[in-house]
Amino acid sequence: MTTPAIGSPTRPLQKKRYVYEWYVVVLCMVAYIFSFVDRQILALMIEPIKADLHLSDTQFSLLHGLAFSLFYAFMGMPIAYLADRFSRPKIIALGVVFWSVATAACGLSKNFLQMFLARIGVGVGEAALSPSAYSMFSDMFPKEKLGRAVGVYSIGSFVGGGVAFLVGGYVIALLKNADILEVALLGAMKAWQLAFILVGLPGVIVGLLIWLTVRDPQRKGAQLDAQGQPRKLALADGLRFIGSHRATFGCHYLGFSFYAMALFCMMSWTPALYIRKFGMSPQEAGFMLGTILLLANTTGVVFGGWLTDALGKRGYTDAAMRTGVIGALGMIVPAVLYSQVDQLWLSVTLLVPAMFFASFPMPASTAAMQILSPNQVRAQVSAVFLLVSNLLALGLGTTLVALLTDRYFGSPAAVGESMSIVSLVASLLAIGLLCKGCRHFRESLQRQYPG
Repeated sequence: MTTPAIGSPTRPLQKKRYVYEWYVVVLCMVAYIFSFVDRQILALMIEPIKADLHLSDTQFSLLHGLAFSLFYAFMGMPIAYLADRFSRPKIIALGVVFWSVATAACGLSKNFLQMFLARIGVGVGEAALSPSAYSMFSDMFPKEKLGRAVGVYSIGSFVGGGVAFLVGGYVIALLKNADILEVALLGAMKAWQLAFILVGLPGVIVGLLIWLTVRDPQRKGAQLDAQGQPRKLALADGLRFIGSHRATFGCHYLGFSFYAMALFCMMSWTPALYIRKFGMSPQEAGFMLGTILLLANTTGVVFGGWLTDALGKRGYTDAAMRTGVIGALGMIVPAVLYSQVDQLWLSVTLLVPAMFFASFPMPASTAAMQILSPNQVRAQVSAVFLLVSNLLALGLGTTLVALLTDRYFGSPAAVGESMSIVSLVASLLAIGLLCKGCRHFRESLQRQYPG
């Protein structure tokens, strides 16, 4: 085959297609930004929500962790099954609209039960995004560019977390002198309730944009039948594929989940730590933490994607798993120490590298799953990972911090000690499992794609 000459119709067509692919990545990233704004803004408003709804730290952790993660996790598998068979952009668009409306409903909550149910709705909607997006990216990019594509998409989580803190801090500062606000059609509302509505409803526009402008890419890398046609795989086939590589996925799922536990521990409880230990106001904590997430975490996730691709080019077939090990080793010391020091400047100095390295697993874990899995089960493999990761990291991890604070230490002021314990144990488990998983991943890749 000859290379197309410069100026031939093929090159502009290829360039146009390349631009479109990155447009899809960026648009999905914007949806991911909104998803993390909607889930993370709760952490900044911990004190006013606890006061108005009369909650303990443990109850608040259930709202922030279990209510979201439980249904996010268990809805992920059936939604991923649909994504492996039907239009992925349409599934994403419906999910974005659903979770945006559910976020706005959080602002209408008057008690713990109403807030819990609204948070369940946020989790159900967000379960549609990542498995479908990961599957699409695998069909749009060659594997040597997949890490960067996923890295750009994953920026959305930390941009979203940063924007949540910044917007939440701004709203609290703007309305700090207003105890009760009269809102047209909604009546009397607190400042934190209005914040949920302000950040929730704009996501509906993003969902509509995905529905109207993104087309489902042609599926590649499918398992073929005897006639050379893509096999029609059932839901159980995805589980059987995971079972056939159980050692690899066991180390991957658990290793990256414990890694994420340390990350969610920091993202969920650092606002409370700085408010309680250093006397910061919610808006001060929001502005500072939002800036850190926008700089340290977004840089980390891009670097993690680049490192995965760079190690792959050097011949490491377990590049994604290696990136996880490197990130966890870099994270462990600052993640444990930043909540123990008594100077704010030193705590922030340690928090920045902790957040940077804590961002590595997002592109690495995704690249590993998509490279190993055949097309028809990619979304399902991702959904099982998100099930394990969200239940373990977000559901259990954030609640463990609260239980240690409430039941063991018996004082809200001890939240820093609880965070250090959870981060230390989670980081050590992540390092051990991912180191072991490197060998299993190489063996699985050789077995799945011999030669």
